[in-house]
Amino acid sequence: MDRWRTIIEPFRIHAVEPIRLTSRAERLRAIEAADWNLFNLHADDVVIDLLTDSGTGAMSRDQWAAIQHGDESYAGSPSWYVFLEAVQELFPFRHVIPTHQGRAAEKILFSVIAGPGKIVPNNTHFDTTRANVEFTGAEAVDLVIPEGRQPALEHPFKGNMDVAALERLLAERAADVPVVFVTVTNNSGGGQPVSLENLRAVRAVCDRYGVPLFLDACRFAENAWFIKTREPGQAERAIPDIVREMASLADGMTMSAKKDGLANIGGWLAMNDDGLAERCRNLLILTEGFPTYGGLAGRDLEAIAQGLREVVEEDYLRYRIRSTAYLGEALDAVGVPVVKPFGGHAVYIDARALLPHIPPLEYPGQALAVALYVEGGIRGCEIGTVMFGRRPDGSEAPAPMDLVRLAIPRRTYTQSHVDYVIEVVRWVAERASELRGYRILEPQPPQLRHFTARFQPLA
Repeated sequence: MDRWRTIIEPFRIHAVEPIRLTSRAERLRAIEAADWNLFNLHADDVVIDLLTDSGTGAMSRDQWAAIQHGDESYAGSPSWYVFLEAVQELFPFRHVIPTHQGRAAEKILFSVIAGPGKIVPNNTHFDTTRANVEFTGAEAVDLVIPEGRQPALEHPFKGNMDVAALERLLAERAADVPVVFVTVTNNSGGGQPVSLENLRAVRAVCDRYGVPLFLDACRFAENAWFIKTREPGQAERAIPDIVREMASLADGMTMSAKKDGLANIGGWLAMNDDGLAERCRNLLILTEGFPTYGGLAGRDLEAIAQGLREVVEEDYLRYRIRSTAYLGEALDAVGVPVVKPFGGHAVYIDARALLPHIPPLEYPGQALAVALYVEGGIRGCEIGTVMFGRRPDGSEAPAPMDLVRLAIPRRTYTQSHVDYVIEVVRWVAERASELRGYRILEPQPPQLRHFTARFQPLA
């Protein structure tokens, strides 16, 4: 298929779901009623939903068939062993602890190992990771390479951790660092991948200071594809082999199976440390469920297991990455500032560059995201000062970047849907100077304010 330019989906559509086509007037009423927060919208009022790729993809025929095998025994379900085998085939950690989604794994882990006075470094924490770290009283520190904070800069692995910065941090405060995290791919930084070379270097630093290394591996397959296609010496390797090497460089992981598990719900926490696993399982029983289901139904465990087999197929990954790049290339071609190179799960518009007349503390990302919804019914997500600008002490400062993420659900939308998105974004971008900022109404939520905050447009 390499000789042809057209990207085709490596699947046929078996069932369809209707989209309600709304008018601009209807959408304006809907967003006003939602206090200008896209999370508060009724999904039926959205035409193209690019809010997140988490749990919003289409499951395959074989996943739906696997659901029929779901065994709902409370303890020791056969579905648990199917799930466990599928996870350990790619991530051979000794202990696998199922959770209802990724943030539950984060909550359990950081409740056990973090706390006041602790520091958790990451290439870049995403929203729930940062919130779960900070909720314990610990400090979340982002150590992405400098190139990762420059949206327009081309670099093959902008998700890499700044190894020298990590070394300096551990040299000063290793005793206060219970774990080092690396997020693959780096969602907050534009869906940018992390190289094997960088993971090896981070591993070496962690070994020198006796600190464990964990992966936030939600998009592990997309990261492995970028390693295969961008990193020297990796082109001939199979995706599962690359994934296993990534896992071999870590002591554990958190995972949301709603991303590269190709499922609608689920996740897990995995590790090699026996004592830590016992402490985490004890907390799991209190908050999630028994260790062989962890807040999931047996049918969910079966769907995840099948999804893990499908997500490492090269035909799927080639389509996934190229179809995302199709959107990014089209926006770049018409002058819309986007994060480059394009990530695997989303295209990120640089709202700060597109709307220089709106200062960061008036939330240019929110202004752009609302405009895309009002004009075309497209629901994206602000990744910027709304999401990351509020400090644990209640103060506020601009985030490093103000982006709007257009996250593409897996196996859900066709090329015509994406062409429509391109048309709407271009139309809004041509009128960017007309957009105005927003303010957040008090009281604000203390954590994860972007989910429930109420906004008001500025005159």
